[in-house]
Amino acid sequence: MRNYDYIIVGSGLAGLYTAYRASAYGKVALLTKSNIRESNSYFAQGGIAAVTGENDAPLFHFQDTITAGRGLCDYPAVNVLVNEGPARIQELINDGMHFDTENGELALGLEGGHHQKRILHAGGDATGRMITNFVIDKVEHCPTVEIFDNHAVIALLQDEHGCYGVRCWDFNENREEVFTGHNVFLTSGGTSAIYKRTTNPHTTIGDGLALTYNAGCEIVDMEFIQFHPSAIYTPTGEAYLVSEAVRGEGAYLLNQQGERFMVGKHELAELAPRDIVAQSIFQQMKEHHEDYVYLSLKHLDPKKIKKRFPNIFEKCAELGIDMTDRIPVAPAAHYTVGGVKTDLTGRTNIPHLYVCGELASSGIMGANRLASNSLIECLVFGKRAVEDSVHNRREATIPETTPLFSLNHQKLEAYLCLKNKVADIMTQEAGIIRTENGLQEGLENLHHLEETEIFEENEYYSLVSKNLLTVAELIIRSALFRKESRGGHFRSDYPTPNDKYVCHIIQQKGKEIRTTPVIRKLKDKS
Repeated sequence: MRNYDYIIVGSGLAGLYTAYRASAYGKVALLTKSNIRESNSYFAQGGIAAVTGENDAPLFHFQDTITAGRGLCDYPAVNVLVNEGPARIQELINDGMHFDTENGELALGLEGGHHQKRILHAGGDATGRMITNFVIDKVEHCPTVEIFDNHAVIALLQDEHGCYGVRCWDFNENREEVFTGHNVFLTSGGTSAIYKRTTNPHTTIGDGLALTYNAGCEIVDMEFIQFHPSAIYTPTGEAYLVSEAVRGEGAYLLNQQGERFMVGKHELAELAPRDIVAQSIFQQMKEHHEDYVYLSLKHLDPKKIKKRFPNIFEKCAELGIDMTDRIPVAPAAHYTVGGVKTDLTGRTNIPHLYVCGELASSGIMGANRLASNSLIECLVFGKRAVEDSVHNRREATIPETTPLFSLNHQKLEAYLCLKNKVADIMTQEAGIIRTENGLQEGLENLHHLEETEIFEENEYYSLVSKNLLTVAELIIRSALFRKESRGGHFRSDYPTPNDKYVCHIIQQKGKEIRTTPVIRKLKDKS
């Protein structure tokens, strides 16, 4: 048993930043499923949204976030994000982080759903990597932080006093290890890799969602999966993200007949919020029986494109695509908008268990995340959670805990086969456009897999297989409940929004699905 003050699970920006912040208050164990540079944050191209320009204001950022969220954003959470974001950016700059500049000022970009230039970048289209590497360097030089890579968390430890640690499988030593601490932070990301075509690392399959659901946490709004409109189409099915910022620089979306189909669909055309653009592309593909549309840059300055997007340009060249001409693109699962219900300090309904980043659902995102709000969320709510935890230290005795799990290597093939079957079901029945019949069929197919698979008790691959099925069912059950179309959830049998569903959908193990109201009033103090 390894004992720490803080156990932090996940090495995206939320995990790294909370580890960095927590290092000032005690001994930190940072656990990551693969390696410290394998995360959605690391591969984020677009940028980080915060008010830094003279002509911008937190109120404008608030309004854009609320609009993108399609009526389901909780105002207090959005208010915290837009008002505390600029200070978190300034702290990073003071610590030595370098964002791209132009004429001595921060260079600000425009992305989908934003009415002001407020997107900061670093290294052009390498923002996620630059910020993540910056915080990794800080964490690696913290004497109070110990990093454990290839450690997959498999269970939360809790008693009547709350959470006190985790069980994890150490792939380096091929054994279970137990980590205990006074506060546990889960920052393990979303579940978009549960779909066939995704921009996420293959490890992003919702482990944290299954862990927290099985532990008794409230899981919110799982029907809202954001599909990024523009991922490079490849015949192999692999998807490579093309940042929203490319459209921000003026790229057009064309169908294969060469027509700009976003004009007239939305006032912002190609820069409409992601749900609208993704659904429009999907409909074009379906209408013309094509696998992709084009992102055209041929009318833009090629030198500027190469300089602004060096990594995307290089990836396109590697795939035999001339980025300065046009790129074949199609939507891909990108971001889990719903997640574990938290308050404004990252607390869950389980004492001493905090959740931050994409895994959390604090009310910011509503039905559709505004572009580039994800990285700033990690900073704002990561700091809030750590500061709250300082005064919320578990004082009860931590029980002695012995290892319980084994790993049967022969189960790996069965797990991979199941993962592919689940990805097929989710893509077919719970993708960009959904129906009652399709969702019901998807749920029945998942139940059939659950009944026919052979699981071993307390065995690693059996557990992660069951977790996959759990997360898939959470998405489909919530999608069945919401009989309307809103944000990242589109039902062709209920194609319009319905005021009856201006609510959050809550799922909790052993309880009936229920709803809670959206908070549309600001408190005096957050």
